[in-house]
Amino acid sequence: MTLSGTSCFVAWWDLATESVNEHDNWHTHEHMIERVAIPGFLRGSRYRAIDGAPRVCTIYHGEALATFTSAAYLERLNNPTPWSTRCLPLFVGMNRSLCTVQATFGHGIGGYLLTLQLSARAGETDRLEQWLIREALPELAGRAGLNAAHLLVCDSDASQTQTREKVLRGAPDAFADRIVLVEGYDRAAIEAARDDLLGASGLVAHGAATNPIAGLYSLDFTLGEDEAKRIWRGPEA
Repeated sequence: MTLSGTSCFVAWWDLATESVNEHDNWHTHEHMIERVAIPGFLRGSRYRAIDGAPRVCTIYHGEALATFTSAAYLERLNNPTPWSTRCLPLFVGMNRSLCTVQATFGHGIGGYLLTLQLSARAGETDRLEQWLIREALPELAGRAGLNAAHLLVCDSDASQTQTREKVLRGAPDAFADRIVLVEGYDRAAIEAARDDLLGASGLVAHGAATNPIAGLYSLDFTLGEDEAKRIWRGPEA
């Protein structure tokens, strides 16, 4: 997907095996509909890990970063539905990163997604970002088997807003510094992109710290704002 809007909310979390079916049913039939119906939300997508963990990666596109700190969104975060109240304690190891879109290349929605959480070495932020924006991401978005590549920069203050939903999840949320997303229609091409970015001439060679966290995912479910607003009827009774 070429990212619409100027902001993007990326979250990763795990689940106990016995919680998966309840979680996926809730997330598909209530939670994502509720979220994408909030003003300023443009699209939501849920992905499932096919190599490594965490199991779930969810991405929301927003009109602006302020979408994710708006009164309408905070009202929902502080007044979770009964179903959400039952499901949120199932989350394990939440990473919740509210980001601005620094660069986006390509088109469409890929069935496979590579996520990379990273930071720059001291004094190397500009060099790393310029390499990603001018060279690496445009090249990846145009490769056979791939369709898009993006760079996101996390706003740590926005990501740490305290809400009722955070209390229900228990442990404090983590957040990424910078995020690279690569989308594609061929798993082998996504795996090759991961290997290139983590390899000797990839991220670390251009200024990244030495511990990028990679995840490989397949698309489970995606929903746009028009459909969400048509479906959403408010919390369950």
